[in-house]
Amino acid sequence: MSAVEARPRNRVLPVVRLHLANPWTTITFPWIVMLTILALTVLVWMLILANIPDPTDRMNAREGFGYSGSSGFIFVYMIVVAVQSINTMFPFAQGYGVTRRNFALGTGLYFVLLSAFYSVGLTVLSIIEDATGGWGVGGSLFSVGYFGDTPAQRLFVFFAILVLFFFSGSAIAAIYVRWKAFGITTFFIALGFVIVGLGALLTLVEGWDEVFSWFATTGLVGSFAWSLVVSALAAVGGYAVLRRVTPKN
Repeated sequence: MSAVEARPRNRVLPVVRLHLANPWTTITFPWIVMLTILALTVLVWMLILANIPDPTDRMNAREGFGYSGSSGFIFVYMIVVAVQSINTMFPFAQGYGVTRRNFALGTGLYFVLLSAFYSVGLTVLSIIEDATGGWGVGGSLFSVGYFGDTPAQRLFVFFAILVLFFFSGSAIAAIYVRWKAFGITTFFIALGFVIVGLGALLTLVEGWDEVFSWFATTGLVGSFAWSLVVSALAAVGGYAVLRRVTPKN
């Protein structure tokens, strides 16, 4: 490969470094909040147990601790990161002559790397959670059943969820960059009609049993594997929208 052919690829990594220029918003702050949520949640669990004298009631309370959704913060926050990455960095990168293709490739690589980083961190926390008996109180934030039963399953599920949220957020941000508030409003209205329409269709044809059966047959890992297809479609769709963005947009 000649130097001329290689040059566009070499501009992908600088886009990744551009996104990581401020690690506070993408690395430091999310972990501070996540660990704070963990500490406060465990404290609440301890206070609840301390005020339940009956052993049977304490056992029931511990069972309730096993379904905490507090760890969902990290996934929702990654939508914010994705939106900021497109809405803020795209015009900035354009000012430095970065092509839309290189920006999309670099941003996609950045999302995948962050997904891997956070999925490893969350998996490590789930291992610690298992080893300590749910932080000593039988609670679950990172080892909840819908994340998987083994560290390997959780690693994949965490990664799949993060990738889905990153690329979905970036696609939504791309719509905003091109069409502003009108585009976002139209998109969510259309999405609402699609979701309600599909739900109504499944209800009319009595197809919910087939849907639940498919998920049961596919399994946890298989179901989340299919989410990667949605992530890929969101990535392609977001790039298609950004290709049409002009400096005026």
